[in-house]
Amino acid sequence: MAKAKRKSDFIVSGLVAQNRRANFDYLIEEKFVAGLQLLGTEVKSLRLGHANINDAYGIERNGEIFMANMFIAEYANKGYSSHAEKRERKLLLTKKEIRDIMNALAKKGATLVAIRLFFDNRGRAKLEVGLGRGKKNYDKRETIKNRELDRKIRLKDF
Repeated sequence: MAKAKRKSDFIVSGLVAQNRRANFDYLIEEKFVAGLQLLGTEVKSLRLGHANINDAYGIERNGEIFMANMFIAEYANKGYSSHAEKRERKLLLTKKEIRDIMNALAKKGATLVAIRLFFDNRGRAKLEVGLGRGKKNYDKRETIKNRELDRKIRLKDF
């Protein structure tokens, strides 16, 4: 039988999901923190930590920015209402940030990538997104080489 969730198991503030491959696959040039327009069952599911943002990317539609392909699992105790797990979710940004993102996305090779999903100190769901360009294979090899070099230097200091 499944273990019942206690009130202490819910995430009140802190990290819910992280895209660890974002910095490896993309050269992140600029970061933004945006609110999300969510439904009630989505927030409850996020508080349980049931989210995946690894494949999420941003798109522009009618002067607004949306996150596509962001997975938030269906809430188990949903009652009569529920949500689609991979629906497009609107990002809540200022007009200046939306304008900057739209100008950057108009350039060839630019992508808006989800970096991390978290609850802030006030209990609101926030998404950190980054404007980036896809790395080539030689850039990825360079990243691996630098990481291993830093690791050797750290081990030598101990």
